[in-house]
Amino acid sequence: LEEELRELRAEKESIMQAYLELEERLQEIEAQTLSEDALLQAAQKELERYRISSGVVDVKGPGVIVTVDDPPPSEENPSDGYSTIMLRYDLLLSLVNKLKDAGAEAISINGQRIIATTEISLAGDNVNINTVPTAPPYTIKAIGNPDTLESTLTIRYGIVETMTNTYGLLVGIVKQEELEIPRYSGVIKFRYATPVVPEEGGS
Repeated sequence: LEEELRELRAEKESIMQAYLELEERLQEIEAQTLSEDALLQAAQKELERYRISSGVVDVKGPGVIVTVDDPPPSEENPSDGYSTIMLRYDLLLSLVNKLKDAGAEAISINGQRIIATTEISLAGDNVNINTVPTAPPYTIKAIGNPDTLESTLTIRYGIVETMTNTYGLLVGIVKQEELEIPRYSGVIKFRYATPVVPEEGGS
């Protein structure tokens, strides 16, 4: 799971780096008053793609809504004051990774956009997502091919089966023709990474 997380972060950081480079390139072109030039239009389209990938704009499209909640208390399993899904918040991370494997282009959990720097961690009585405290029930929205996303999650011995059969969690999946996912609302800061400026005359 940690290896998947590292790979996911590396992939998203690469996308964010490319986004920063494209934004700088667009600013240079705009400064040259080339607003009507075909080159600028192509750069704007390319930049918009990276804005979507990096999570800095609101997006909409088809996809799925997944709800995850704790099992109801019973005589066999009375409530002890602890949330199963909060103690096993790593299952949320696994669910996100499976959605990405299935081609999800944007994901949010309880309104928090999942980006390269997103942290999902237990903090006291809450699970923090993007440093924002959250609690069950969890609503995960993912934009992508609804059929592919659903089948990936519900495959035999997959993440949903683990959640329901092993931990007794209540999991629901609804396919949507269109849903909306908000942009990342925090501030993205890079302490070490800076865009590489090609040397003049270089290849």
